[in-house]
Amino acid sequence: MPSPNGALLRSAPLIRKVAHPPSVDANHLQLSYALSFAIMHLLAMLVFLPWFFSWFGVIAFWVGVIVFGQIGIPVCYHRQLTHRSFKTPKWLEHSFVVLALCSAQETPAKWVAWHRKHHGNTDEQEDPHTPLVNFIWSHVGWLCVKNQSRTPMSFYEKYSRDILQDPFYMYLERSRAAFAWIYLLHAFAYFLIAWAISFAVMRSNAPAFQMASSILVWGVLARTVYVWHITWSVNSLSHIFGYRNFNTPDHSRNNWFVALITGGEGWHNNHHSDQASASVQTRWWEFDLNYYFIKCLERVGLATDVVPLARHRRLNGAASPATLSVADAVT
Repeated sequence: MPSPNGALLRSAPLIRKVAHPPSVDANHLQLSYALSFAIMHLLAMLVFLPWFFSWFGVIAFWVGVIVFGQIGIPVCYHRQLTHRSFKTPKWLEHSFVVLALCSAQETPAKWVAWHRKHHGNTDEQEDPHTPLVNFIWSHVGWLCVKNQSRTPMSFYEKYSRDILQDPFYMYLERSRAAFAWIYLLHAFAYFLIAWAISFAVMRSNAPAFQMASSILVWGVLARTVYVWHITWSVNSLSHIFGYRNFNTPDHSRNNWFVALITGGEGWHNNHHSDQASASVQTRWWEFDLNYYFIKCLERVGLATDVVPLARHRRLNGAASPATLSVADAVT
């Protein structure tokens, strides 16, 4: 419930300390993830070499963060698919999913299942990424070891059955190569288009190649790693640092820094108190850019059934079937 007299709750409720990761086979690394993370971080460090710097590369980086990192992950994967906070035409939903795949954050069924499991077991033993294990675990460690509680059939059946009813999402799950090819093709398109435009302007292959390499390093490699970290920061920082508007039975917090770098996802305590809402803005200064984007889609007729905040639903005296909880989405 909201804090008394609108006061900000500073301390989290006392809950059971999680001493070890949930159902983890500690002797086995998830090599595909660990190696991918290591290689991508090493490649992203090319931004520190002067040869790869260009202002066009920096622009490509920030545009990519908005298009792939904001629209793809928090808007589509999180609010649309996981919580069913709004609807779009299928062609647009699938387009948003392709943008999310270009952020290399797994298939929609797997991402949704992980997040729904988090909401169903927040800061408890079976939470996939609670920081009550430790900070590194919540940020990235949980992805790097095999977790026995995430076995495909039972895991998907419980948490993302509705997602896999879509043939496109089922295809992505069955054909793991499709996910990889989408990411690689978008990287190749970045390089090829940048080279073609640069060559047309400069009329010289060497500077065109350098510009295309800069845009590849900044606009794809560094952007992918940055979007990973800002997404992971919601799991880690927003369960450790910040204030609380609502007395939820977990450690979720509102973190202004995470909200700033994620377009609003850092108002995490607000979200845990009202998971179904398309908005996480409960105070005027808690800006939620992702929600503003959803409202723009609604204004032009591309989004429907946008779920308002719980207090607005109560005032209207009605609730959409999508407004209850994550549990309702998976039954």
